[in-house]
Amino acid sequence: MVAELSSAGGSYKGPKMKEICTDLAKEYEELDTIVAALDESGWYVMTPAEGWTVKDQIRHLAYYDERAKLAVTEPEAFGQYLADITIDPEGHRETLEKVGKELAIAELLNWWRQERRALLDALIPLARKARLRWYGPPLSALSFATARLMETWAHGQDVVDALGIERVPTDRLRHIAHLGVATFGWSYSVRQMKVPDSPVRVEITSPSGELWAWGPEKAKDIVKGPAEDFCLVVVQRRTLADTQLVIEGATARQWMSIAQTYAGLPGAGRKPGMLSKSTS
Repeated sequence: MVAELSSAGGSYKGPKMKEICTDLAKEYEELDTIVAALDESGWYVMTPAEGWTVKDQIRHLAYYDERAKLAVTEPEAFGQYLADITIDPEGHRETLEKVGKELAIAELLNWWRQERRALLDALIPLARKARLRWYGPPLSALSFATARLMETWAHGQDVVDALGIERVPTDRLRHIAHLGVATFGWSYSVRQMKVPDSPVRVEITSPSGELWAWGPEKAKDIVKGPAEDFCLVVVQRRTLADTQLVIEGATARQWMSIAQTYAGLPGAGRKPGMLSKSTS
């Protein structure tokens, strides 16, 4: 679930569908490599998301990859599914609690692999501006694929945090960083807060050492630091205090305290000091 992508005040124009789908496939594969190597007990390690095991994280991704495939390949059926949720929201919550829970680990992995492969096959041929229904407003195909990459990376962070694994960041983070900037207004409106008029400049350093920037160069409010830290904050897997981000200006600081890239209601996020990330 994600808000719509826009130019977000920067020069970044976004990838083509083949490129975003290639990066999405790599994100899937990286997380798959981690969880596929676990023994049975590893799948039941609790993650920082309260009440969620590693298995819960993967079944969540599998379910939404399956729903995403339905949205792309059978839009009318997906529309009916959304209507059913509106009629019976409690039933939907129960589905999320139970779906995939009874599956053996091998069966769960097979389900996830099949659904994500089918989703990628369905997304690649689309025009990047093609409109697709999702849980919030319709999204462009580009935003839709970016949403899946963001969710996979975010839930993957929960998994590696639970297992004590340090992921090597990649420049695929640019997709998530752009999404983080594009959802500036959403972070306020979902909390029924007034969206600030003052712009924020984001200047972050990519894993490869490139400077990524969004927003007016003369903006008084600025967010600077490692791209990975920025992405961890906007997907609510770290608090600002547990990063190396440098914040200038009240609007920038307020935004970073509430930033979220997903379209659902605000979550609990992580408590300060709950997780600290060591960076070189």
